[in-house]
Amino acid sequence: MGQKVIVVGAAAAGPKAACRIKRLDRSTEVTVIDREDLFSYAGCGIPYFVGGDVADAEGLRSTFAHVLRDCSYFEKVKDVVIRPKTEALSIDRKEKLLEVRNLADGSVETLPYDSLVLATGSKPVIPEIEGMDLPGVIAVSNLGQAEKVKDLVSKGMVESAVVIGGGAKGIELAEALTDLWGVETTLVEKKDSLLGNAFGEDMALLIQKHLEESDVRVLTSQKVVRIAGDPESGVEAVETDQERISCELVVIAAGTAPNSRLAREAGLAIGETGGIVVDERMATSDPNIYAGGDCVELTHLVSGGKVHMPMGALANIHGRVIGTNVLGGRDVFAGTVSSFCLKIFERAVARAGLTVEQAREAGFDPAYSVVVQSDRAHFYPTQELMWMKLIADRNTRRVLGLEVIGHHNDGAKARVDAVGALLPYKIDLAAVSRLETGHAPPFSASPDIVNNAANCLENILEGLEDPVSIKEFFRLFKEGEIKVLDVRSPVQAGPYVEKYGDQWVNIPQEELVDRLDDVPAEPFAMVCGSGPRSFESQLLLKEKGFTKTLNIEGGIGMIKFSDPDFAPSEH
Repeated sequence: MGQKVIVVGAAAAGPKAACRIKRLDRSTEVTVIDREDLFSYAGCGIPYFVGGDVADAEGLRSTFAHVLRDCSYFEKVKDVVIRPKTEALSIDRKEKLLEVRNLADGSVETLPYDSLVLATGSKPVIPEIEGMDLPGVIAVSNLGQAEKVKDLVSKGMVESAVVIGGGAKGIELAEALTDLWGVETTLVEKKDSLLGNAFGEDMALLIQKHLEESDVRVLTSQKVVRIAGDPESGVEAVETDQERISCELVVIAAGTAPNSRLAREAGLAIGETGGIVVDERMATSDPNIYAGGDCVELTHLVSGGKVHMPMGALANIHGRVIGTNVLGGRDVFAGTVSSFCLKIFERAVARAGLTVEQAREAGFDPAYSVVVQSDRAHFYPTQELMWMKLIADRNTRRVLGLEVIGHHNDGAKARVDAVGALLPYKIDLAAVSRLETGHAPPFSASPDIVNNAANCLENILEGLEDPVSIKEFFRLFKEGEIKVLDVRSPVQAGPYVEKYGDQWVNIPQEELVDRLDDVPAEPFAMVCGSGPRSFESQLLLKEKGFTKTLNIEGGIGMIKFSDPDFAPSEH
């Protein structure tokens, strides 16, 4: 007779661990319990269910062969017992007993185990705001809550909504409400920029402007202080510290925290992020108890610090590692580089590693480049712009992170995956500059944007290029502290010269050496379409004695999409 294994949590890590155990040893008795009656579903697909990309909830609960992952499926196909609507109350580690409650009838029983797996997931962060208990306020953290939101909007009961939280889930839900259902949606984020834990302010600005162009109203640096309404009629408005926004639905997406209560009360080690402490084998401080998924704390493989990384892909990896090790294996999961990708209307965003601010907090001296170029060959008909930010330590040139925004989902993700997979090995800039990538015109430019971002950052670190960030450029220009030297053709630069007059000077690159007398007084910023021509022009001017010039990172490609109102109107 095999051992008894109990798994608490039936979302991603739990079922994965259970099935892995049964594949390795059919004699092991595996029981999975979960509070919910909907389980083993793709939680990352919830916004796409709300937005209609996934037609019904069963799509998130089915296998690729369209078989529903219900209790019968697990018992007949996987030989795993699923007990839904069952709550884990406490762990007796000494006697190796788990106390559970049947939520249907309230009965309590004790289940013995040889090994216990905690896959209790995460819980939504609920802000302490007046009115949170009103009808129409929903924290979408599971499939049941998503069904409530979809039911309301599909019946035409919601004309306007407010999403509280500018992280990934908040953005995805704002898109879902706006795109399919036409709900007038406002996204409120108390920090200065969206996706603050994943992107720097410059790249986040591109994301915000695209949301606004897609009819999502975005309010940053605003704190929600009250939700107004009536217990009978429901939500009427959201009040921030600056304004009042009328709405019939409030979606809470203010982040998540590890659901580690059961582990904490059992005396297991809990980390600084609130997640369960595990070793590389995903074992807790009790060798008979393993944990994985959103409830654990992970080591960041670039900073060396501890992070909470609630991702379904990681949860599945954890589940496999746990399943192997429960049966005596030696599989390991060393940590995370925080890889992340997201679709936002017509843009794809992806990143890995550290932001500039995170790198600074981790003790590095970060430098970065921002490059804008075509994601395919410039002559290929489906080419679109892609934006890449590459970050490295100024002293060691170790690559620390990258952020990518593009039009093609696969293209943005591919670049981040290529570099992100190398980050644990402490690669330097030269490795990325020489990184071999597959090339054909339908797939990439030559050289690829990954190579060019590294080349650009090498130029900056070697003192060849003096850059200015897009945010700092806007400040300097709008305050009248600098002029712009535009080295594009008169046809391209003309609308900017017309709009900004003497503050915008156009000298085409090929004419620059003969028109040095027309160059504006220093300091001034230099610009071209995406950066290379203005960089070359900056080098020429340095040779001619102009030492106080600033190259605008990403050029017009960064300006135009960071602040559409700054660019001249297109006729």
